[in-house]
Amino acid sequence: MLSPYLFAHPQWPLEQAVAPRTIGGFAVVHVNRLAQESSLYLRQHAHNPIDWYPWGQEALQRAKELDRPIFLSIGYSACHWCHVMAHESFEDERIADILNRHFVSIKVDREERPDLDTIYMAAVQALNQGQGGWPMSVFLTPDLEPFYAGTYFPPDNRYGRPGFGFLLTKIAEAWEQRRDELRQSGRYIAEALRESMNVPPQPGEPDARLFDSAVQMFRRAFDPVHGGLGRAPKFPRPIDLRLMLRLHQRGQHGDLLGMVRLTLDKMARGGIYDQIAGGFHRYSTDERWLVPHFEKMLYDNALLPPAYVETYQLTGDPFYKQIAQETLDWVLRDMTAPTGGFYSTLDADSEGEEGKFYVWSEKEIDDILGPDLAETFKYVYDVSPGGNWEGHNILNCPKTLEQNARLLQRSAEELARQLQMAKSRLEAERAKRVRPGRDEKILTSWNALMIAALAQAGAVFDESLYIEAARRAADFLLTHLRTPQGRLWHTADERGRAKLPAYLDDYAYLVDALVTLYEADFDPRWLAEAVRLAELMIDLFGDRAEGGFFYTAKDHEALLARTKEVHDSSTPSSMGMAVLGLQRLAALTGRDDFRDRAEATLRAYQGAIAEAPLACGTLLLGVDFWLGPVQEFAIVGGRQDNETRRVLRAIRQVFRPHAVVAFREPTEPADGIGLLQGKEAHGPVTTYICRRFACEAPLVGAAAAEEALKA
Repeated sequence: MLSPYLFAHPQWPLEQAVAPRTIGGFAVVHVNRLAQESSLYLRQHAHNPIDWYPWGQEALQRAKELDRPIFLSIGYSACHWCHVMAHESFEDERIADILNRHFVSIKVDREERPDLDTIYMAAVQALNQGQGGWPMSVFLTPDLEPFYAGTYFPPDNRYGRPGFGFLLTKIAEAWEQRRDELRQSGRYIAEALRESMNVPPQPGEPDARLFDSAVQMFRRAFDPVHGGLGRAPKFPRPIDLRLMLRLHQRGQHGDLLGMVRLTLDKMARGGIYDQIAGGFHRYSTDERWLVPHFEKMLYDNALLPPAYVETYQLTGDPFYKQIAQETLDWVLRDMTAPTGGFYSTLDADSEGEEGKFYVWSEKEIDDILGPDLAETFKYVYDVSPGGNWEGHNILNCPKTLEQNARLLQRSAEELARQLQMAKSRLEAERAKRVRPGRDEKILTSWNALMIAALAQAGAVFDESLYIEAARRAADFLLTHLRTPQGRLWHTADERGRAKLPAYLDDYAYLVDALVTLYEADFDPRWLAEAVRLAELMIDLFGDRAEGGFFYTAKDHEALLARTKEVHDSSTPSSMGMAVLGLQRLAALTGRDDFRDRAEATLRAYQGAIAEAPLACGTLLLGVDFWLGPVQEFAIVGGRQDNETRRVLRAIRQVFRPHAVVAFREPTEPADGIGLLQGKEAHGPVTTYICRRFACEAPLVGAAAAEEALKA
């Protein structure tokens, strides 16, 4: 075990240290077990005076040996209130003394252990009238059963919440005096959690009536003024937006496209979007997308570009292409490791203040841009002397470029050029500020989402830079986050040092991403890898008794419950993504077992989808693909031939959510891709349009394919 203290030379940096004591001219700081962890969030607590453990057998066995309650603290590195509680309470010697004497304290990074986060967040919500959040503070028996839970606790009684020190003292006293009662309470709560988290199959035949229920709920929840669903705090909900596009495409709900466009427009012009460098913040604290929670998450910036890309395909509006490109460019610039993977998050805070990196004063704008350019910029981006948030200015653009150009009596092209010049200067100045902290762990699931976003945008925009970035990231995952037996790891650092067995979302997201990447560059390797991972996913996570997929593998450590992720959260339902990826893979490869597994899952959980369609957006995407009709495009031609490029452009420029595309050169084998079997070249490029591998007459030449696609 590490010594609880570290003696540091006075000139050494004491990063994240609690207030050090000085002995003989040397600073003394605490060091606990978390100093050896790869998680940035855990290392942020390495110098707390608390005797923290990471989750593992050492901590769990210690709690049993001492018969002490466990204090389980779950958070993540970009969490503002996690930082607050750490500074107020976890750095406090008095509070640490109570924890060290009466509890076994375990710190968990929710992004590393989503299985634990899901289970114990359900406990927090059950014990707090549905309220939850991070930091998560849960008290467990040594048998891991929760008996008390909350989120942020101040150090002393305030905000209507008990002080953390007071709370710890009372729980310690209760454990000494009423231990059996707390154990019984834990058993009761654990059993209730197992029951509530078990979403039983409700078999049925999925059909278009599921969409009607979803549309009614979309209309009721939609904000017709500011876009988005619900009131503040307002989240982007990209899965729902993409579902709305598909339902619009079906031709029965014409208002849905307008709802999507208003939402995407308002978000892209709001403060939730980084108007200087691109990329979206986590969510808006108000209903009009002005004041964000300033953290930037990789998954938001992977899930939102496809909504903009698909709306661009439907409308041809270049604004949506611009926002998708700016977001992806920001990821490539600021969130990409040298080895090709993508980092996880940017903190909301810098220099101890939330949002400090992103906000501006009017004087700063004036000094940087000069009087004329500053006046234009301030008018467009809502900059005022008093600011629009706590005395500062969050840049946002209430009007469109065209509206601003008319009001400023200049052309849209001229105004765009001036604004870009201003943004470049402000970005250069902002780069001199202290940047928010970056969590550089690489998560398989979130990286897969980004691979899919880059590959899709690269194909639609004909941008090789995006496709190459997707390839590099896929190579990194398949090389460094996979065991010799082919199983995935969940997380790694940028050098590829991996750990933690992967979850269902790691497999499901990556299967779907590899299919998307194949359709962007037509390297058959990606489909072969997707097939291998899909077979593993079915074996490790499939529920042979009741259908669907468990979130943890069959040989995962025993936890309080083995859950299924039916509903979407801030990321897509892993079960829904498994369904979608298996269907797309089946359409390309001809593997009926993949299609059958996906269809069986949709049938098994038809009732759950019908009960809560807004919570099951990803599963509804799976239903939409299943109902199709799926168009299968098989193309044989020269990879660099202009005729081939014309055919691909005609397919990709239009929104085709039920299409799969396979390609080979005339001299290349089909490589196990069922859709390409028996497809021969009859000219410079030959296009086959099929459904369930039954094809129409081949279309020879680009002109014939373009004409057929228009029809």
